[in-house]
Amino acid sequence: MHIFEIDRLEQIVGKDRVRKEEPLAKHTTFRIGGPAKWFVEPDSAEQLAACIKYLEEVQMQWYILGNGSNLLVADEGYDGVILSLHRMNKEAEQVGELHQIRILPADASETEKAAVLEEYGVKQCISTAKAYVSAGAGVMLSTLAARIADQGLAGFEFAGGIPGTLGGAVTMNAGAYGGEIKDVIVAAKMIDRTGKIHLFSAEELHLSYRHSIVQEQGLIVVSALFAFEQGDRAQIKAQMQELNAKRREKQPLEYGSAGSTFKRPEGYFAGKLIEDAGLKGYRVGDIMVSEKHCGFVVNVGQGTCAQADAVIRHVQQTVKEQFGVTLETEVKRLPEQ
Repeated sequence: MHIFEIDRLEQIVGKDRVRKEEPLAKHTTFRIGGPAKWFVEPDSAEQLAACIKYLEEVQMQWYILGNGSNLLVADEGYDGVILSLHRMNKEAEQVGELHQIRILPADASETEKAAVLEEYGVKQCISTAKAYVSAGAGVMLSTLAARIADQGLAGFEFAGGIPGTLGGAVTMNAGAYGGEIKDVIVAAKMIDRTGKIHLFSAEELHLSYRHSIVQEQGLIVVSALFAFEQGDRAQIKAQMQELNAKRREKQPLEYGSAGSTFKRPEGYFAGKLIEDAGLKGYRVGDIMVSEKHCGFVVNVGQGTCAQADAVIRHVQQTVKEQFGVTLETEVKRLPEQ
């Protein structure tokens, strides 16, 4: 086995994109988490693939981090390499593939459409009437939704308020308010654990409720291609504003959280079960069950992972005892338990 040398990663991404003992609480929406031993920011599929290939060769543990919006990090941190895809405040023209958005309008030529489809391994045009949008895994969903709405393209309104990156959204088949990634995706570009790039059609992605082939095979999303119908720009923006207002009204956005803490159990709503169990406002330290929406466990101050674990376990145990329903967490743990 080779010995891990941080110099190799610095050669791949540049010395200015490698940091030691980086606090992960700064990089998660839960605002929880100790330091990562190494924090690396690749900017292209090639850099990401090279990093992964090297880390696998030296058997160094690593984790892909997007916006950290569905993640609970241990108080001790992560004794490995974080590969961060989320670089803020960058113009698309100044960054690599992982952070780009490309829009091909519905009236683009068939030759132009064929070229972008071929890039993703799609043999024929889905529809000549559709517009195509490709985006890198590090792009924020809210940014992508706004750009799509600006073009008057319909079908991505549901994603405007989801606080994550595209890579995480494809991995989890993110959805809200009756829409999900599965409805609009055409294909995706992935990297496997050897650093090799693969193309997957929408069917090959095995998208279902909060699930995809990405999880099945331990793949990493590089970018994805979507198809949209032309719509009315004003109507699309109005719908997005309405959905965002609904989110602000019903969700505890004023606190740190990892979004919906639990998956929706078949035949039930997690939030209602938790509220009916008398757990609204249940608290350990600075971590509590939201009083606005019981499906959210929130950080109201300087909460810790240990406190979050205690609240989650108590909720699961109480709901199981009272209703016989097992609540599975939607939030991911780092390191995995």
